[in-house]
Amino acid sequence: MAGLIFLAGGCSSSGEPQQGTVGFVEGFLGGVAADEPRAATIGRDVLSAGGTAADAATAVYFALSVTLPSSASLGGGGVCVVHDWRTKKTETLDFLARPPKAIPAGAARPIAVPGNPRGFFALHSRFGRLRWESLVGSAENLARFGTPVSRAFAVDLARVGDALLADPDRRRIFGQAGGQRVAGEGETLVQYELASTLGLLRRAGPGDFYDGPTAHQLVAAVKAVGGSLGIDDLRAYRPVWRETVRVPYGNTVAHFSSPPGAAGALEAAMWRMLADGDRFEDASPAVRDHLLAESALRAFADRGRWLNEDGTSAVPPAELAAPARVEPLMASYREDRHTPAAEIAPQPVERLENPSATSFVVVDRDSSAVACTLTMNNLFGTGRFAGGTGILLAALPGPAGRGPTSLGPMMVINENVNEFIFAGAASGGAAAPTSLINVAARAVLGRQGLVPALEAKRIHHQGVPDTTFVESGMAEGAADELRRRGHQVTVSPILGRVNAAYCPDGLPSHPNACAIAADPPPRGYGLAATGG
Repeated sequence: MAGLIFLAGGCSSSGEPQQGTVGFVEGFLGGVAADEPRAATIGRDVLSAGGTAADAATAVYFALSVTLPSSASLGGGGVCVVHDWRTKKTETLDFLARPPKAIPAGAARPIAVPGNPRGFFALHSRFGRLRWESLVGSAENLARFGTPVSRAFAVDLARVGDALLADPDRRRIFGQAGGQRVAGEGETLVQYELASTLGLLRRAGPGDFYDGPTAHQLVAAVKAVGGSLGIDDLRAYRPVWRETVRVPYGNTVAHFSSPPGAAGALEAAMWRMLADGDRFEDASPAVRDHLLAESALRAFADRGRWLNEDGTSAVPPAELAAPARVEPLMASYREDRHTPAAEIAPQPVERLENPSATSFVVVDRDSSAVACTLTMNNLFGTGRFAGGTGILLAALPGPAGRGPTSLGPMMVINENVNEFIFAGAASGGAAAPTSLINVAARAVLGRQGLVPALEAKRIHHQGVPDTTFVESGMAEGAADELRRRGHQVTVSPILGRVNAAYCPDGLPSHPNACAIAADPPPRGYGLAATGG
């Protein structure tokens, strides 16, 4: 019971639940899809208690900081796309874990400046309805009283088990059987130090975390493990609200996170290629597979022209998916043949991607929505705890696959009538943006429905190598159609992990048509939690 939400309010004298208690909302309440099941159920309970999508997203995040710290520790960061039905605005919220201002030459393991606490405080401050204390308190209870390890977290623990056990702090928190092995699925983890830190965040908000005793403790702890983080770095940290990258299509506008959540702009370019002229909608199944590969190849090639090393764009974000930029990329497209990467201008550039991330989406009954992707810039970040805080520290963003280039949540809104249509977020390195567009294109442009779109075998092409990757289990006839067009086909076990929500007839007008889903195994082990 420690993970349940206990919010202020209770029942009225008539016995009816009041706002702030689970069961307050009757009928359709929206839903949550996340990579970790406990976090999804906590978000669903917030929606049931009358919380907004921002409230539920805040609770989901802090739960993830306990149940999936490998990608969502308090020391990490991320990016969200946020739609608010009251203001009718859709925006990008950037709270990535950023480099400190100075890294001393003697720093053995540079540490990123944490972004998550202030990021979700900014989200809640602008769009939340329920009390901050109640949203963080659920996570505090999970850490203090313990929670069973989910399959999602057990998979991450097993990947780096030996390295985790090599350090006394990690062994004490994540170990079982006297530290002989890491915790497995179903075994309970208690994190007292993290519970204390979450308790301070619950009572004082993020002010203490970034400019108070906790901030000084964090700076000293980082120094003790060979990192570099100054109190001025914490004080100066601010989340940034940005315009999205917009792509109109019919009565809708697709919104993508703007750089440095760089995958969003790549997705936007793919969406433009697929949507313009109803290219994807009018195509046969075989041509749709071909289109997904060809649009990805061209979007990755174009990314090499605008993507800076730090994930920012050399081109104004509003221009990244503009027709004047994208249409020339499709000039060489042929329905009957694959265009070799050597014939694409500009040439695709090989780049390592960060595969270690997690995502979730939240939609409330009013049609406000939040889609987020979070990262530690490496699985378990630096692998070091800030002593006494229970916080895993994020790796410094930079080259060699550490950074935000694979982060890119998206959303589709009918702005004419202020109706929510689709939200999605993905992880999985270079395949994250293409996996998300595979799902969104099949569901929204192809009108296939969310569950069939998630279940469909995915296609990925990043230019280098000039190979079209298809998921294991794709029908041989479909793979042969790609080969017939000249694709060099290689089978991959899994391509990306997606969480999504889709209301084909619009929300709030047609809630009964909405579907919310997490990728099924073996891609992921998350949960879609809904009600009503």
